[in-house]
Amino acid sequence: MLPLQDIRIVSLEQYGAGPFGSLHLAELGAEIIKIEDPSVGGDIGRQVPPYVEGEDSLFFESFNRNKSSISLDIGTPEGRAVFEDLVRNADAVYSNLRGDVPEKLGIRYEDLKHLNPAIVCCSLSGFGMTGPRVKEPGYDYILQGLAGWMSVTGDPGGAPEKTGLSLVDYSGGLVAATALISGIHAARRDGIGLDCDVSLYDTAISMLTYLATWHLTAGHEPRRTARSAHPSLVPFQTFPAKDGWLVVGCAKEKFWHRLAGIIGRPELTEDPRFRTFADRARHHDELEAILDAELGLRTVEEWLGEMRAASIPCSPINSIPQALADEQTVAREMVVSTEHPVFGTVRQVASPVRVGPVRAEPRRAPERGQHTDEVLRDLLGYSGERIADIRAAGAFGTP
Repeated sequence: MLPLQDIRIVSLEQYGAGPFGSLHLAELGAEIIKIEDPSVGGDIGRQVPPYVEGEDSLFFESFNRNKSSISLDIGTPEGRAVFEDLVRNADAVYSNLRGDVPEKLGIRYEDLKHLNPAIVCCSLSGFGMTGPRVKEPGYDYILQGLAGWMSVTGDPGGAPEKTGLSLVDYSGGLVAATALISGIHAARRDGIGLDCDVSLYDTAISMLTYLATWHLTAGHEPRRTARSAHPSLVPFQTFPAKDGWLVVGCAKEKFWHRLAGIIGRPELTEDPRFRTFADRARHHDELEAILDAELGLRTVEEWLGEMRAASIPCSPINSIPQALADEQTVAREMVVSTEHPVFGTVRQVASPVRVGPVRAEPRRAPERGQHTDEVLRDLLGYSGERIADIRAAGAFGTP
């Protein structure tokens, strides 16, 4: 059995952050039942361009493997009744909606505990369910600006920049997944459920980590560094070689000594300007000029060969196609394939979460409402006649 095969989560999720979090739980065996609102065409991720066909997209496929979908309007009496029956048979209700919406929809623990005293209600929102911004929508780009990330990203003097990936969204999803598993564990231990109030804002602020500690404790003013240089570990940045760029990271003094030897300049380690991290940070520009001149004499591959042999942290600046084709990516089986009736073979990245020897077989993302009848019949025990009545009432969308 997969590690989470005995867990069932009813999810009102959409777009990227929420589905990204539950994706990893699904790949660990958890049953994720997506409730998709038929009045808006389901998860908005189905409509994200450029690769869109009908009610599906490659964006949606990326976040929703190994899940089930039911098309259900919980705003209708019939739809709410179905939702409440699902709550009775689930471990958790998971959503990623605006912070004030869980109360409006009645999906908090206070609203559902009479149905299932052990239910865990996890909300992942932009700003959480408390505070002055509770009613504001929160998106990755907005949070990167608000939480200070963009102030330290990009070259000094240039425009503020966001990260190339939606790291607040993805990190928030992982925090929500951690909260879900923790909440379910506590509910099974104590017999009492609870609310998990997770926000993208909190996630983004928490990831300031040591920069926040430096500022709050010592008054340090974080700033952008040229060529993505580490703020205190020197040398640790990008360098130009003869035919391209590479990253060299001397995170320990021993790596600096090895690097100096490899470039034929062992005397640099005894130079008073470069003996310690603090010395090298004070004389960063001088050291950078020396290393640029030396590393520019040979190709990226030549330097990587020598540095890897000496166990110095280093890498090329891969493109995404190069990263996906890297031998380590292949060896770790980080690309999986599913078959799609329109897109054909969909190749995408696997979850990095590995627990035990067994991995879930990849199953393509569901069509909207694909499992409605199956879930209501097999899980809730509804008769065909009752399902037909609910459908006629419009709870599954316009008849």
